Amino acid sequence: MTPGFAGRPVIFLDVDGPLIPFKARPVGQRSPSGGTAKRQTENTGNPLLDRLNPDDGRRLLALEGELVWATTWMAEANEVVSPRLGLPDLPVVDWPDDDEGTGRGLHWKTAFLTQWAAGGPFVWFDDEITDADHRWVRAHHPARALLHRVDPYTGLTEADFAVVHRWLQDGDGTV
Repeated sequence: MTPGFAGRPVIFLDVDGPLIPFKARPVGQRSPSGGTAKRQTENTGNPLLDRLNPDDGRRLLALEGELVWATTWMAEANEVVSPRLGLPDLPVVDWPDDDEGTGRGLHWKTAFLTQWAAGGPFVWFDDEITDADHRWVRAHHPARALLHRVDPYTGLTEADFAVVHRWLQDGDGTV
């Protein structure tokens, strides 16, 4: 499932919560194209897009891994979110169509993302990660994995990026 990433960790990105926080960001942030986020939002009809932090794109690109959309936005993340963050088109996790429950408090994405990583190292930014997901990945994934829960009210912060940078540099196998 995983495209050839030459051994670099996959960095799975959720949109709602980590990149578009539930709480509005300060007014007047600039978009990567120099216009206001509000003007870009008017073109899409989605008022929450003004919560994107254009600096997140630069910080994500600086991570030493392969960015992959792991969001229900699916391909729309490349059309709507990537340009606002200055990101190129990224691979997109194509979620299975089945409605089979995961049980035991496991997030519905966990097993599928672990499969998608194909035994390789990965980081997962999401706001819905729980202890059940950590336990499941430790038991079922042979490589290093960092499941990093992002506060959905603030979105990604410098502290979140610092944790991931440290993990990527140290080779810490923490799940």
